[in-house]
Amino acid sequence: MDNTQTITPEGRQKLVEELAYREGAKHDEIVERLKVARDFGDLSENSEFDDAKEEEAKNAARINEIRNILATARIVDSSNGLEVSIGCTVELTDAKGEKVTFTIVGTTETDSLEHKISNESPAGAAVIGHEVGEKVSFSAPSGKVREYTITNITR
Repeated sequence: MDNTQTITPEGRQKLVEELAYREGAKHDEIVERLKVARDFGDLSENSEFDDAKEEEAKNAARINEIRNILATARIVDSSNGLEVSIGCTVELTDAKGEKVTFTIVGTTETDSLEHKISNESPAGAAVIGHEVGEKVSFSAPSGKVREYTITNITR
């Protein structure tokens, strides 16, 4: 199975910043919590120590995950003309004139609250490679086929 993930330059930068935080300030904070918890005495019944060790393990796991993503990620160049690609914000209009706008991002960057959808989602995959004025259709999670016209693409 291919482990390569596609991310935008902005998404890569966020991961680099998170990695620096987790390896720096977050790590130092956990080490300090472990030192304080050790001072409470018997480690076998020390919930503060157990909590700090669990947080240390979660932090280490996330560090490894970020390193893996950065090592295998394909960074997209979103400067390729007028067709939809990762990093583009796309405006779609349906037959009733209702508009939907979202940004196409890699799978690790999705955020429904910010209208960022994955290039692997049904809508994302349907619009990739298309231009303004083209019609696209895809099946929504409910199974209903949605049909739209691409009305605007911005980078």
